[in-house]
Amino acid sequence: MLAARIDKGLWLGHPTAIVIYSGVVIGKNCNLRQCTTIGSVDANNKSITLGDDVDIGAHSCIIGSGLSIGDNVTIGAMSFINKDVPGNVTYITRKQNQISPKE
Repeated sequence: MLAARIDKGLWLGHPTAIVIYSGVVIGKNCNLRQCTTIGSVDANNKSITLGDDVDIGAHSCIIGSGLSIGDNVTIGAMSFINKDVPGNVTYITRKQNQISPKE
């Protein structure tokens, strides 16, 4: 594959720093926000497929080989995805921050 395949209705909110690797398949009516990367680890990996009505928050990263994001999925801002996500879910990456006093 020489290019991404993008179905109708793609919306790019604040379209800066959005990276979509060659071979990615994007379904209908998807939303991508700024600083989002969708792609594979190397050129020989299988396609990443986004279903229809996928909404991806800002600063998210979807990286892997042959990943599938189901239909009607909301991905929260700053999420990291490296595995399949089933349809009809909201996916967020929780990061535990710890602030400790210096000694």
